[in-house]
Amino acid sequence: MEFSPPMWDSPLVVSDAARALPHRGWPLGPDYWRLVFSSGLSNLSDGAFKVALPLVAIEFTRSPILIAGLTIAVTLPWLLFALPAGAFADRLDRRHAMVGANVVRAGLLAVLMAGATLGAESIWLLYAVAVCIGVAETIYDTSAQSILPQVVARDQLPRANGRLYAVELTANEFVGPALAGVVVAAGATVAFGTPAALWAGAVAALLLMRGSYRAERNRRTTLRADIAEGLRFLWQHRLLRTLAVMVGVSNFTGNAVMAILVLYAVGPESDMKLSTQAFGLLMAIFAAGSLAGSFVAEWIHRTLGRARSLSLTIVTRALPFAVLAVTANLYLVGATFFLGGATNIVWNIITVSLRQHITPDRLLGRVTSGYRLVAWGSMPLGAATGGLLAYPLGLRPVFAIMAVLTMALLAGMTIVTDNRMNAADRDADLPEPDHPGQT
Repeated sequence: MEFSPPMWDSPLVVSDAARALPHRGWPLGPDYWRLVFSSGLSNLSDGAFKVALPLVAIEFTRSPILIAGLTIAVTLPWLLFALPAGAFADRLDRRHAMVGANVVRAGLLAVLMAGATLGAESIWLLYAVAVCIGVAETIYDTSAQSILPQVVARDQLPRANGRLYAVELTANEFVGPALAGVVVAAGATVAFGTPAALWAGAVAALLLMRGSYRAERNRRTTLRADIAEGLRFLWQHRLLRTLAVMVGVSNFTGNAVMAILVLYAVGPESDMKLSTQAFGLLMAIFAAGSLAGSFVAEWIHRTLGRARSLSLTIVTRALPFAVLAVTANLYLVGATFFLGGATNIVWNIITVSLRQHITPDRLLGRVTSGYRLVAWGSMPLGAATGGLLAYPLGLRPVFAIMAVLTMALLAGMTIVTDNRMNAADRDADLPEPDHPGQT
């Protein structure tokens, strides 16, 4: 689970490693592995923070609306700042942008640590820091996806993305949530100090990368013009536009569920009656599935083809929501979380590699941000909907509604076909087309 005609032959500043490794199957290079290590630490911090945040918050309130609001606070910046973040990613050295974003995030958690130490923490301080960290995340994540084609050759992208996603998902959703369950039990200072230290380590790894990662600009333009150019490309590309909407709906349903899941799962009065540590482990099961899926993703893709593989991920995305709607059985819930994670990485590898391949390098940050405005901007709306619906309906009806909405995504596969994806790949390799390709 991005405009005047693009200049497809725009020069791009790439690392020496990417120039030296132009063929599929060759080593990915030392800068790639430095990026992977940094991304692993950064995503470990993300995973720990986003699970620790509601676990700390339930010490202040059990209100579904206020708890769901924290998810809104973290994800709302994707609605408000995604487009400028993409323009900055195409203007700045992308590595420097990632460094700056992580420095800011570590500093914000230092504020929460100080508040916890001084006894000044509150639900409203959590909200303020969550919003600011969400803004920094838009810069970091957009730059991180845009930098990869500058680090490895384009025909290496599926392999590079597969390994990168395995590390990111394992850190973000497997180790991170489990770590959050442990550190929250040690107190708020440790809960926020741990991800701050991890973000600092990610910065150190990025500083070891060599070379410049700035896309060359042939003319001076305004920020508004840059954003408009990226949006026109995305809007005119039917395949990318459809995928963005599908991911948006999927993230809407997923965040509606996740925003209230802690109330369904944690505490003696909840349906599942889990401890905070057990809840962290439950969240980690999804990422364990993602790690397992990373080893078979290429086989699934090769065996079923891209379109059928994507259809499979939609079905397995809906399954955990349907199970939560009918049972609190930990083993059934855990099994569907594992399966959903295993196929979720297949979607990510296929769609992200496709977007990176068919988007001109100089537009990649803006197209990624426009894509994520649609795909991720729905997350706060989903979280808000989950909290608001749970108040009058209860938790299980919300899970059932989101399962049905997720299954409805299969309608999008009438557009996202193998023929259209193959045609988009061929069009991307053509020299200097006059207009954005339609697929």
